[in-house]
Amino acid sequence: MHLPPALTRLRPVALIRFLLGILLPLILIGVIAEDVLERQRFAFEQPVMLWVHAHATPALTTISLFLHTFGGPLPMGVVFIVIVLALWFTQRHSLAVFALLGLGSSVALAFAMKLIFARARPELWPRLVTENGASFPSGHTTVAAALATFAVLLAWHSRWRWPVLIVSAGYAFLMGYGRIVLGVHYPSDVLAGWLTGLACVLGAYSVLGSSLRLLRLDEKVEVKTHA
Repeated sequence: MHLPPALTRLRPVALIRFLLGILLPLILIGVIAEDVLERQRFAFEQPVMLWVHAHATPALTTISLFLHTFGGPLPMGVVFIVIVLALWFTQRHSLAVFALLGLGSSVALAFAMKLIFARARPELWPRLVTENGASFPSGHTTVAAALATFAVLLAWHSRWRWPVLIVSAGYAFLMGYGRIVLGVHYPSDVLAGWLTGLACVLGAYSVLGSSLRLLRLDEKVEVKTHA
């Protein structure tokens, strides 16, 4: 089996990033989306949702409600604009474009998928918040995953790499889990949201390529010091 020339030129870590961070998520999204489009039910979803509902503590519900508000269109829109403008006006133009493309594409793709699949929201118990849009994928989770991936990439070559990774992963996980706690999404909506956010940001990183030299995950940044 021979890989396409474009893939054979990639460094090992870049190839792994493409296969696991972009291609695999897109394949999984496609598999889930096919069943959603055919209105098929996933056997595991109802038991998972009922388990989550049965084990939802008051503290977890409060966190889920906070993340619901914080992860809404208006707050996240403000966060995105602040990130892009802060990067642009600090002369980090490539990073500003990266943020705009990566974060923006995740929002656009999630919105388009909601229109295409028009999946009804769960009705297993009274929802704790009002959501009128389509269920698939979870927009809150998509944006959280995109923001988390972006933050990790920015911090990857700094001493804050692992703290940022842990906090970002925790944020994205809690956002997705909270959508199930609130009864507004199926687990497959959440999974598709995580995968969409991840694939969009890593896809933007791959597209921009050399203009993001300082963010390369497959090589160390050399810091030159002058006496």
